[in-house]
Amino acid sequence: MKQVVQNYKSGELAVLDVPVPGCKPGGVLVRTAYSLISTGTELMKVSEAGMSMLGKARSRPDQVAKVMQSVATNGVPATYRKVMGKLDSYTPLGYSLCGVVEQVGTGIDDVKVGDLVACAGNEHALHAELNWVPKNLYARVPDGLAPRHAAFGTVGSIAMQGVRRGEPQLGDVALVIGLGLIGQLVVQLLAASGVRVVGADPDPVRCELAERLGAAACGDPASAAVEAAVAELTGGHGVDQVYLAAGGGTNQPVELAARLSRDRGRVVDIGKCRLDLPWNAYYEKELDVRFSRSYGPGRYDPEYELDGRDYPIGYVRWTERRNLACFLDLVARGRVDVEPLVSHVADFDDAVETYRRLKDGELKAVAVLFRYPEHVGEGEGAEAEAPAVAVPAVRRDGTASAPARPVRAPVRLAFVGAGNYATSMLLPHLAQRDGVALATVVTTTALSAANAKRKFGFAGATTDLDAVLGDPSVDAVFVVTRHSSHAELTRKALLAGKAVFVEKPLALTEDELAGVLAAVEESGNDRLQVGFNRRFAPLLREAKERFGARTGPASLRYLVNAGRLQHGSWYLRQGTEGSRFAGEGGHFIDTASWLLGADPVSVYAVATSGNEDLQVVLRYPDGSTATISYVTTGAPGFPKETLDLVADGKVLRLDDFVRASVYFEQSTAGRRRWVSSRLPKARDKGQNAELAAFVKAVRTGGPMPVPLESLVATTAATLAVRAGLAGGAPVTLAGAR
Repeated sequence: MKQVVQNYKSGELAVLDVPVPGCKPGGVLVRTAYSLISTGTELMKVSEAGMSMLGKARSRPDQVAKVMQSVATNGVPATYRKVMGKLDSYTPLGYSLCGVVEQVGTGIDDVKVGDLVACAGNEHALHAELNWVPKNLYARVPDGLAPRHAAFGTVGSIAMQGVRRGEPQLGDVALVIGLGLIGQLVVQLLAASGVRVVGADPDPVRCELAERLGAAACGDPASAAVEAAVAELTGGHGVDQVYLAAGGGTNQPVELAARLSRDRGRVVDIGKCRLDLPWNAYYEKELDVRFSRSYGPGRYDPEYELDGRDYPIGYVRWTERRNLACFLDLVARGRVDVEPLVSHVADFDDAVETYRRLKDGELKAVAVLFRYPEHVGEGEGAEAEAPAVAVPAVRRDGTASAPARPVRAPVRLAFVGAGNYATSMLLPHLAQRDGVALATVVTTTALSAANAKRKFGFAGATTDLDAVLGDPSVDAVFVVTRHSSHAELTRKALLAGKAVFVEKPLALTEDELAGVLAAVEESGNDRLQVGFNRRFAPLLREAKERFGARTGPASLRYLVNAGRLQHGSWYLRQGTEGSRFAGEGGHFIDTASWLLGADPVSVYAVATSGNEDLQVVLRYPDGSTATISYVTTGAPGFPKETLDLVADGKVLRLDDFVRASVYFEQSTAGRRRWVSSRLPKARDKGQNAELAAFVKAVRTGGPMPVPLESLVATTAATLAVRAGLAGGAPVTLAGAR
């Protein structure tokens, strides 16, 4: 693999071929998508490397002191050899990146291969194609956050730790001195915290940028503009906090901080600037001077960073990993905008030239990103190469086709899970259906099983799943548990020879989907139905029949006014249960595919700021398209689902499963229109008809209501939405029919 390195003795920069790091226990191997150049810290190191030996000594008096101590202990010859050996070695650069997990080490269970993560650390998040990163130095990237933006995670954590050290409160006024990369992020974090911000920087371009990003006023620290702004905003009292995000050898920042602070204000040093504190000025105001140490608590502690020992949240609320995750969340929700900070994106192979241009001042930049080969074209105006999500082939070896046999009435059903959806939308229909016997309900808690048994008349209730799967009298198993368990429970039930009805989603990852299909192949049992009920809705089925066959491609628009979830809903646990669209989106993709009579071949997904609203565009083999607008920010009183299908001079309209209409092309008889003649007593989204079709298939041994290939294609398309959001390009469904 390739890595950017520097020889501190000669100043040479190079992109070297080096061995791939091993994936040790307690961490993950990450393939870099984007890494961020710190135009402050890294350029300072690059500049120091180009100095003479005397210049290096002057710039690092702390290291000179260590050398002198070594001379006293080991003598001049030994110290000289040691120092020259260290200087004449390649050292790495970089400490902030985003990439894809390529391998997971022993002991890691919070991410998996293929996950997008942001990584930190000047020994682990290097400008290199592959990095091994220990557990406490990475965080999973929220769905929809672009990799180039997630690459800001480490510098964002540095800025966030600085803000935390200042302890800002709502209504405070703060001064940020130095509006480089860290300073710009500090401005945004303070503004997001309800603090009014004044910025100081001699560069008018950076001042203008900070004002666009939330600062109340900015100006040259040598002018009267900054002082005037502070006086106006504070009534002449001075700012509550000063954040020193400047570098260089001048003492002007600390002097300005003293002059513009209020009595007993706080001064937080984030950058590396000269700190000759004017004693009288700081004493008279009793200023509280604080240092902010890098990304947060845990930094420089090997037990935390290398051994993965976290600090209890009750004692240390914000560790460096929690800061990293918090910053990514703010960017994903649009509270911090890093895109305006991106001055330049360079190909990784051009790293040496990019550093040279930055060092010589030829390239003026706030933030510069390295883009690695797999991500060339993203966000740069070039057409991005479409990533692909595989649609696994369905293979049946035919060794265990017993589930396809007819069964004697009644059909005996077992339920795994008895939550709200099962007890409100499925069991009321089944409990009243002739030819159905509710055999056993399985839950993780005894009381919920007992409640379901009493309410719906199950013959038995248990918490022992294996006993139910091993019961030969059970014909079919309903999996109605939380999303994260669907694939594994489905796999077990198929291997046990049961027909399976699993609520959506079938799987949350490609690996889970492959596991289900492996069970089908191993057992020969393909008796599977996923709870995609809308295609069974009587009103929609009648409208489709009225619409009739089509000859040309169609355009379909599906608006889902999903609404906001209540606080505490388990749907919000994306780390374990997947995104909300991953759980619900299959409904709408399946409906679109059923109406269009095919499975999609590509998926393109975009999200609004904060990923609250999604637009998903599906393309089909005949050129048809379906656009699903999945929104959570609409008015609650507006219908939840509206759908329009347009083709061949006809329009099908569905209004929330209570009214449907079909408009036909103009003819000599005038415009023709069919409107559903009767309003249903309640919205019928097809659950009862779907259950009837499933029970019939189990009883007769006939085909399942939806072909397995279609269930797999819909699941793969739903999974592709996340890949599309992360990559910012259409996702090809490889192997789609």
